[in-house]
Amino acid sequence: MNRHQFVSIAAACVRVPQLLAAGTAKYDLIVKGGRAIDPLRKLDGMRDVAIARGRIVAVEAGIKGEASETIDATGKLVVPGLIDIHTHATRSKDGAVLCLADGVTGLIDAGSQGADHIDDAVAVAKAAPQPFRVLINIGRAGIIAEGDTMDLKRADVALAKAGIERNRDMVVGVKARLSQDVAGKNDFEVLRRAQEAASAHRLPVMIHMGQTVSPLPKLLALLKSGDIVTHMFAPPPNSIIDDHGRILPDVIAARQRGVRFDLGNGRTRHLRWDMADSILKAGFLPDTLSTDWTPEGRTEQIINFPNVMSKFLMLGRSVDEVIAWSTVNPSRLFPVFRDRGTLKPGAPADIAVLDLRQGSFEFVDNYGNKRMGPQRLFPWATVLGGKRVATHA
Repeated sequence: MNRHQFVSIAAACVRVPQLLAAGTAKYDLIVKGGRAIDPLRKLDGMRDVAIARGRIVAVEAGIKGEASETIDATGKLVVPGLIDIHTHATRSKDGAVLCLADGVTGLIDAGSQGADHIDDAVAVAKAAPQPFRVLINIGRAGIIAEGDTMDLKRADVALAKAGIERNRDMVVGVKARLSQDVAGKNDFEVLRRAQEAASAHRLPVMIHMGQTVSPLPKLLALLKSGDIVTHMFAPPPNSIIDDHGRILPDVIAARQRGVRFDLGNGRTRHLRWDMADSILKAGFLPDTLSTDWTPEGRTEQIINFPNVMSKFLMLGRSVDEVIAWSTVNPSRLFPVFRDRGTLKPGAPADIAVLDLRQGSFEFVDNYGNKRMGPQRLFPWATVLGGKRVATHA
């Protein structure tokens, strides 16, 4: 958290007693009667959340006082707004709005565009209602062209740096897709160039791992603290576990030096149930969950962020864990989100109200394997900057 963010939250906290004085508080919005979960504060209990001037001012049981609007969240989960660090939402002019309705109050486009069209992606992100930033793909054509960096001329460091310079407020990292059908035998050099492009502004690099030509340890050696490995549950070749289900020592060493590991659900070759079973059983948990959202993914496999979170409930993880992996953990990866991911008084009032339903729900991995789970999260309401922006009947 930088000094400006600290001062803003501290000032908001000072105002809280004034707003609550004599029981005459006037709030803009109260979210009442829900189960509030804030992993940052280790909070999980029945609480009301009061909001004024775009900030959370109180999280307490039975908050009194007038409010311009009330959301009855009885029977629902009230959590910090979801932060999705791996989407391709700039591929649709409505992508950010669709994600917002699903509870996503902050998102990253993970390399949809390279230097050739990065300005187009930035324009879409700037028009979004919620904080939205982009990673520039080291491949000039972005994700649309398969095999882009099999020609190393397409991994142009100078053009990538220029794209970052033109959009310094919006480009927050570099993406390197390293799979065999994109980079081929060039994967190591492509990653080296991505790091070179990122170095001028000390930006993180996100790598798309799985099915690479180079062994994963060779690629991990190029990663620094703050870099992100996405598609961490991808099956061989070159997954994060060996043939005996043990996490590779180089993977453990990477995490120890500050490299983060992300789900990146997606629809193709990224998530297989048996791999998830083995990796979770080995005790190597994700730092973050993300969807790899695309317009096409809304109708199959991904559906929405709460559905992706639900897959890990089915895999045996707790509600508190999946909330942490979707809120406070991703908030720490990019400066734009540093004061978010929490219900702490003084924080921006970005909130997802989720409906945790019991029943029998089908979940599908990227290989067509189906599993049933007894719980599923559904988006129910979204609050952004203290205002209700979506409600699902």
